[in-house]
Amino acid sequence: MGSDSDRMVDAGLMFPGQGAQFVGMGKDLYENFIQAREVFDKADAVLKFDLKKLCFEGPQEELSTTKNSQSAILTTSVAALRALEASPLYAAFSPKFSMGLSLGEYTALVAAGSISFEDALVLVRKRGEFMEEASKKNPGGMACIVGMDINVVEELCRGFGCEIANLNCPGQIVISGKTNNVELFAGVAKDKGAKRVIMLDVSGPFHSSMMTSARDKLKDHIDNLHIAPPSIPFISNVDAQVHADPEKIKENLISQVNSRTLWEESVRLAIRAGIRTFLEIGPGQVLKGLARKIDPKLEVKTIGTSQDIQQPVIAA
Repeated sequence: MGSDSDRMVDAGLMFPGQGAQFVGMGKDLYENFIQAREVFDKADAVLKFDLKKLCFEGPQEELSTTKNSQSAILTTSVAALRALEASPLYAAFSPKFSMGLSLGEYTALVAAGSISFEDALVLVRKRGEFMEEASKKNPGGMACIVGMDINVVEELCRGFGCEIANLNCPGQIVISGKTNNVELFAGVAKDKGAKRVIMLDVSGPFHSSMMTSARDKLKDHIDNLHIAPPSIPFISNVDAQVHADPEKIKENLISQVNSRTLWEESVRLAIRAGIRTFLEIGPGQVLKGLARKIDPKLEVKTIGTSQDIQQPVIAA
């Protein structure tokens, strides 16, 4: 007879980043899982304001601010994770990697047992505040360039004072820079071969040198953070490599604020290790869409509602 481990599916855990937020996220989890309820209630106590009300009721404009959205996405993602871990569904999977898109790295480290939820929450709140401050000091934006060769994008970035911010999936490059520079870039991109240019609804030039002040402020807080070696192999966005050394993980979390995100390469690293199934844990389905563009044969199960988990585990 085969053991339970023979029937388990090797899976990569993926956690969403900023932009995944929406009004109502997590409400269903809160109402159906005691584990999710505990996470949201803990977040309210740590942050000393009603985060769950902001998640459940909005308004969207307030939820989408950088400092609020980062705290809200982390909390909702951890709530979904804890509800999943307590469910029979989780027994079907054997987590082999933990990874997250930008902000999602903090959730991935919570999932891997490297950082406590409370420490991660305080840290991402600071991270959001510092990024908001940097955005006000250096107003800017981001655009998604579809179907353009990366060498051409690099050349145009040099010409227009922009920077590559995200390499998310094949044929999709996100650039970052001062608002006027990004608009000028977008204006000539189609003539240079881009199929589409999508201006992103973000509040700043994230993952660029214009976030250096945020990185420097965050460094003091990360330096004092206790990080344990991950219990699940953790893949960093900064270099698309697995890291177990807490000091290197800290270094990459600091660098990540103002450097490009290598999401496609991070996913491909897991694929090369034999992972064909991923669990996208948290609000939205952004990562599922990116994964399908990286490899259409990947199976991605989203875990964001009680229906996704199927069997609620509620305390009497």
